[in-house]
Amino acid sequence: MDKVQQEADHLYKQLFGKLVASLLYASRDIDPQTAEDIVQDAFSAALIDWRLQGIPANSAGWLYKVCRNKALNKIKKDKRLEPLTEKQNQATIEIRFSESAFDDQQLRLLFACAHPDLAPKTQVVITLKYVVNLRVESIAKNLGMTIDGVDKLLLRARQKIRDEKILLEEPHPNALKQRLSIVHKIIYLTFNEGYKSTAGKEILREDLCEEALLLNKALLDSSLSNKETSALHALMLFNSARFKSRISDSGELLDLENQDRSIWNQDLIQLAHDFFTRSQCEIVSSYHLEAAIACLHCIAPSFEQTDWRTIVGLYARLLQIYPNPFVELNYAIAKYYAGDKHGALKILNELQGHTFLNQYYLLNMALGKFQHLEGNDKLARQYLLRATKI
Repeated sequence: MDKVQQEADHLYKQLFGKLVASLLYASRDIDPQTAEDIVQDAFSAALIDWRLQGIPANSAGWLYKVCRNKALNKIKKDKRLEPLTEKQNQATIEIRFSESAFDDQQLRLLFACAHPDLAPKTQVVITLKYVVNLRVESIAKNLGMTIDGVDKLLLRARQKIRDEKILLEEPHPNALKQRLSIVHKIIYLTFNEGYKSTAGKEILREDLCEEALLLNKALLDSSLSNKETSALHALMLFNSARFKSRISDSGELLDLENQDRSIWNQDLIQLAHDFFTRSQCEIVSSYHLEAAIACLHCIAPSFEQTDWRTIVGLYARLLQIYPNPFVELNYAIAKYYAGDKHGALKILNELQGHTFLNQYYLLNMALGKFQHLEGNDKLARQYLLRATKI
């Protein structure tokens, strides 16, 4: 693969969704499908131009300008705006197409995609697709959906945005706080996509974790943040502290039991403690509970000395306010290590009836490991083999 193709592939992975989102943010006359076509054309143009002229110093900026120009030409051709020769209109469009819309002001795009005319799940999916730039497969995995389900939701969202000419723009300041919870969820899912990977099939995306932390820090530095923002930041920092211990020298994903705790980042753990303390309030959110669980893991001297009973109680509370099969899976694992092996295996076996969880490698890994510990090696091998094939 030549250098031009490598650079284009790298930028495509990094910027495709952000470029699409910046076009949607710029004008209600650019629908999602048109925006995607414009960005695809820009990358095709880059492959031709860069091979002839060389890769520009600011290759991302080059792509942005090409997308902007193609979008302006599209708008002029369709005659959906007043003549762009008028100075005022041209200036307005240039401001809307500001490069900061997809770079320094990415947080603004998050709030823009959390549009009240779109269903909550649609808000999450289009933001993960167009702002965070996750693949459809990754979105499906994070949300417990099928790939086909995500594709259909995106198709309906594109149709709605086009038919109703929904402009994904930053809302009025009074409406920003109403969108805060959905922005929290997007940041949370972005971090999880980077942190939770399939052993042997995906590389841990530390860049996504960093992006999530930077976005949340921008929230913390604004007037919009609340106690949940601090709890979410604490949760991400606790998990980030263990990042380097999660991969073995041979590149395998290590579970908590086999991680080298001596290389956990104590500075990050202390910083997470500070944010967790700052987050304390009467209303306990899912982020508070998950941060508390992560905290207990980080302060435990060893895997065996972890306060599993308290963790079980925290997961039980989490299931009350946020019923979710992924939470139930972790709840069952905690119950096993807390001593309730029968109850844990009962839950895990029931989760096999869930369409998505049945094909989830972590469920099969857990069943395989626990059946081995219970002496059922034949059954354990079946589950472990299934996990490696998923």
